[in-house]
Amino acid sequence: MERKDVNPDQADGKTGRTPLSWAAEYGHEGIVKMLLERADVNPDQADTRQGRTPLSWAASGGYVGIAEMLLGKTGVNPSQAITKYGEAPRLWAAKNGHEGIIKMLLERADVNPNMVENKYGCTPLSWAAWRGKAAVVKMLLGRGDVHPNTTDGKYGRTALVWAAWRGHQGIVKMLLERKAVRTATQDNKHQTPMALALSKNHGGVVKILLERGNVNSDPADHGSQASLQSSSRHGG
Repeated sequence: MERKDVNPDQADGKTGRTPLSWAAEYGHEGIVKMLLERADVNPDQADTRQGRTPLSWAASGGYVGIAEMLLGKTGVNPSQAITKYGEAPRLWAAKNGHEGIIKMLLERADVNPNMVENKYGCTPLSWAAWRGKAAVVKMLLGRGDVHPNTTDGKYGRTALVWAAWRGHQGIVKMLLERKAVRTATQDNKHQTPMALALSKNHGGVVKILLERGNVNSDPADHGSQASLQSSSRHGG
């Protein structure tokens, strides 16, 4: 770093990644700090392979200290989506369950918590519900501007549909605390949360949905109403 013939912002020819990008991915906080002190280092430089910024790498790894340093730099866009799949830093943090990163990003007015990525068309809430990241789901639902009924572009599923399919009872309960959450939404294959919970024998989820009421259980697709009640009684 003290040599004049060394470019600290030189990207490699294969991936187009800078030293800052690599340091952010692997959580090398001290190196990130040294690099960010340089005026000739771009803190928001996206690589050429995936279009990921240093903040994107820090968010996916859950490196709160590095994310905080990057967000403190002028010119860093916390909503910059990568070019390959359109995944912004908050989406990486949500899908990997990094609560500290999510909290930091949600406190910013320039971060849209409903922005979808373009591979599956999922929101951060859908990813967190799909992967069972209950703490992240709770944080996102704490925002009044988070839309829980948004369906993804590939499967047509809401956060509730994903949580019911995976059997995440706690997340299903949290989602249903929002009165506006629709329980009979069908995905692209006309499957409701109840139908998917039954197909996976998630009796606990079935019971929670029945307590909410106004659900479309699609009994014709899964045997009968008797099978629904049996699944609920035995808890999956």
